[in-house]
Amino acid sequence: MDSSETREEESGSKDSNETNRLLPIPSPPSSTEDDEEVAFDSREKILIVDADSASTLNVDGDQVPPFSWKKLWLFTGPGFLMSIAFLDPGNLEGDLQSGAVAGYSLLWLLMWATVMGLLIQLLSARVGVATGRHLAELCREEYPNWARFVLWFMAEVALIGADIQEVIGSAIAIQILSHGVLPLWAGVIITALDCFIFLFLENYGVRKLEAVFAVLIATMALSFAWMFGDTQPSGKELLVGVLVPRLSSKTIRQAVGVVGCVIMPHNVFLHSALVQSRNIDPKKKGHVQEALNYYSIESSVALLVSFMINLFLTTVFAKGFYGTKQANSIGLVNAGQYLQEKYGGGYLPILYIWGIGLLAAGQSSTITGTYAGQFIMGGFLNLPMKKWLRALITRSCAIVPTMIVALIFNTSEASLDILNEWLNVLQSIQIPFALIPLLTLVSKEQVMGVFRIGPVLEVE
Repeated sequence: MDSSETREEESGSKDSNETNRLLPIPSPPSSTEDDEEVAFDSREKILIVDADSASTLNVDGDQVPPFSWKKLWLFTGPGFLMSIAFLDPGNLEGDLQSGAVAGYSLLWLLMWATVMGLLIQLLSARVGVATGRHLAELCREEYPNWARFVLWFMAEVALIGADIQEVIGSAIAIQILSHGVLPLWAGVIITALDCFIFLFLENYGVRKLEAVFAVLIATMALSFAWMFGDTQPSGKELLVGVLVPRLSSKTIRQAVGVVGCVIMPHNVFLHSALVQSRNIDPKKKGHVQEALNYYSIESSVALLVSFMINLFLTTVFAKGFYGTKQANSIGLVNAGQYLQEKYGGGYLPILYIWGIGLLAAGQSSTITGTYAGQFIMGGFLNLPMKKWLRALITRSCAIVPTMIVALIFNTSEASLDILNEWLNVLQSIQIPFALIPLLTLVSKEQVMGVFRIGPVLEVE
């Protein structure tokens, strides 16, 4: 072979390596993938390669490679998908009711609930990266059958409760943006079709799906920041609300709702699966620690964004409705109309800004709910089936009760808002059924190896 051919082969190899930074790893399906449910097939996972630091990777993988902005970008995605659960219509309901009923006084609780949510999600990511399996799969392997089925049932109940809020929230947004032409039940049917959107996006790869969610999060951020700028809440009261803990007997239900709508049980299962979309070898300690470092940064940024969005919304309603006669009757259904009456139209009516933000929250959270439902069912039950069939089943489990709710409460705004508020309380009740297995497994040396957490963190 002459020197020109050698140069061409080396050039082609280099170009191929550059291209593979963001491409799934081409790998034939193994027998394990055929027999057992996995979060992502090997061919779907993103190969983490950074040409700038590739030469520093040691063979045994025991050392942590140096920090790289390019690698951080490759790891960015799962945390933002996870953060959608902190921004779903149930959260928006909790935010606006907290602001209207309690004013700025529960902002400190929102902040610390988000911090606790971050800690829980980091533990969830730790389980997924260190073991190569997500939480539902580990529960199936580590718990007896009766406990596994109880945990699966509770996870499904929590997911259905969250799904009802998400679908109803989307339906309300569709009703607002259609000038009331489309009734609530029609919005539910339209939103139910999102599972097929999810399947369509998934065919184009994980990065494309993550990009769509980034757009939806940006839409929410811009919508609610615009509302914040229009209403101009008090900066002093906002700061006091964040820094000074206050709680009265009149705001207990709103406080429980804030915690329940921020810490979502199904999200714990979801995040442990999402982190497996990157190709990390659990046997290489340095690479596992590197992934945990990047996921910690990414998740922290994602939840900081979600906290700011929730903060915007809470303070908007605290400024406009705290201490008014509408405070106890405001909810997702009538919030847009109350905002319109309070702040008027302007260049872009605040009613439609609210509707756009609510639609982005509803659509993004229903798709991640479908995603979570797939991992929960597949992990706990290990039922091999096509993705479209599982998506249809998990979607139906939520759509049927949601349709019943939409038909019953279509003409009763107050009852629908009360239902949403109690569904947030339901999420609070369900938290231990996700948190206890997570803490048990992440502190178990046989499962986590050297990445198990210490007793101090487990108690906290």
